[in-house]
Amino acid sequence: MPKLKKGLIMPTPEEDAAINAGIAADPDTYELGKQEFKQLRKVGRPRAAQTKVQLTVRYDQEVVDAFKSSGPGWQSRMNDALRDWLRDHRARDLVQKT
Repeated sequence: MPKLKKGLIMPTPEEDAAINAGIAADPDTYELGKQEFKQLRKVGRPRAAQTKVQLTVRYDQEVVDAFKSSGPGWQSRMNDALRDWLRDHRARDLVQKT
């Protein structure tokens, strides 16, 4: 079996032929034509009205653990907590005092 990057293993030509034969023998399966491909829509999460910025940041382990322990969506909840904090504090509170 030929191996590709990141651990992906491609089928051998014999395996690929067997897979394609199985697909061809299945009456519920068919290949889409070019027009059908053009009509397909992307699936997944719809674009948000307000996009987010990806960055690298460091937090204390206990802070991350607390948010992660709350389950899926912890990053959004962390974002909401920071947004709530900003509502209660002025921009001058963000300036580090030396």
